[in-house]
Amino acid sequence: MSAGHVRVVGGGLAGAECAWQLALRGIDVRLTEQRPVATTPAHRTGWLGELVCSNSFRGASFENAVGLLKEELRRCGSLVMQVADQTRVPAGGALAVDRELFARALTERIEAHATIETERSRVTALPSDRPCVLATGPLTGDELASELAARIGTSSLSYYDAIAPVVEADSIDESVVFRQSRHDKADAAIEDDSAAYVNCPMDEAQYREFVAALREADRVTAHEFEGTPYFEGCLPIEVMAERGEMTLAFGPMKPVGLTDPRTGRRPFAVVQLRREDRAGTAYNLVGFQTRLKHDDQRRVFRMIPGLEHAVFERLGTMHRNTFVDAPKVLDETLQLRALPGVYLAGQLTGVEGYVESAACGLLCGQMLADRLLGRPIRRPPPTTMLGGLLGHLRGGEQAFQPSNATWSMVPPVDVRRKAQRKAARAERALRDLNAWLGELPEGRV
Repeated sequence: MSAGHVRVVGGGLAGAECAWQLALRGIDVRLTEQRPVATTPAHRTGWLGELVCSNSFRGASFENAVGLLKEELRRCGSLVMQVADQTRVPAGGALAVDRELFARALTERIEAHATIETERSRVTALPSDRPCVLATGPLTGDELASELAARIGTSSLSYYDAIAPVVEADSIDESVVFRQSRHDKADAAIEDDSAAYVNCPMDEAQYREFVAALREADRVTAHEFEGTPYFEGCLPIEVMAERGEMTLAFGPMKPVGLTDPRTGRRPFAVVQLRREDRAGTAYNLVGFQTRLKHDDQRRVFRMIPGLEHAVFERLGTMHRNTFVDAPKVLDETLQLRALPGVYLAGQLTGVEGYVESAACGLLCGQMLADRLLGRPIRRPPPTTMLGGLLGHLRGGEQAFQPSNATWSMVPPVDVRRKAQRKAARAERALRDLNAWLGELPEGRV
């Protein structure tokens, strides 16, 4: 017998994860996704959980904040992490997935669950269902976003986000590029990891000419969002170039940890390409999210050594991200203060990134399930990255802005050596998480 019924709007990572966690606890879920009935400028398919900005879930090491968050999610029974691990592709020290396999597998798991009903329709107004979870993501429709802003008594905030281009593998000049992961990091879970990254080396003259072309290229202007900020963690490549001639050489084009086998030396700068799929038929330009006009993208990016004849499977685009001022409008369970029974999950709350969105969906589902099952609402320890994300949404001294998982979200450790502090925080987090999970009736979030 069902323990309740929840409407979840939005079939991205947060919505899918939230629906899964609720369903695992015997709660009936109606998951509404607008695609393919209606789409967005960033999406291409009708699959749930489609990844639009990149195919990377970022760093895998526990000394990386998002790497720790991924491990916490695994231990909490995250569907998104199960599917990501099953569909991973070579990516050196990161976790990257085959986009199509990932979205297809996630959709199949959701649609096969007996207590999840999926429907495809466009939601233009706040549903009357209570409880209801809005997980409509950074591209929340204008009508729904406007009503939400009016009902909570404050304007939703927005910022620009951008997507990197993808090139066909066969169009890369193999005589120019070399294959190597930075610092020769290998992924033990995947064979042939030496092919994880394609590196396009530049000498100093090529680099400076490329930066000058980026600065001069024409850009798309989204007039309706003029004056809103970029998310600092996903700046367009041309915006980074404007911040200084060497910004890219110390950013996405840094050559550290790479050696060109033809010269035996480290290049002046490098553009890295990462596999899009397991078959290696396409590669995305790492860190090259852009809002350049399409003709200028082709012209400028074909200046990159090895990409002179690149065939672009997808060009970079820019889109709006929308989020609320979480500390002001959400309570500690991710419920809207002004609208009891309406919860938010994912990037709409102000978390940023694939893994963080899935984590927010998991936490929202868990806390809502506790409420519906008549149990005390249980939150992960503040020493964990999951707890730190919730703390971020509760606010601090600074004005609220979207954020990826960072070490500043969890308390410091009393470790003298700086090099050991991240590892110590990760060890503490997993120890505290395991103790917390052991206290739960179901043994997991």
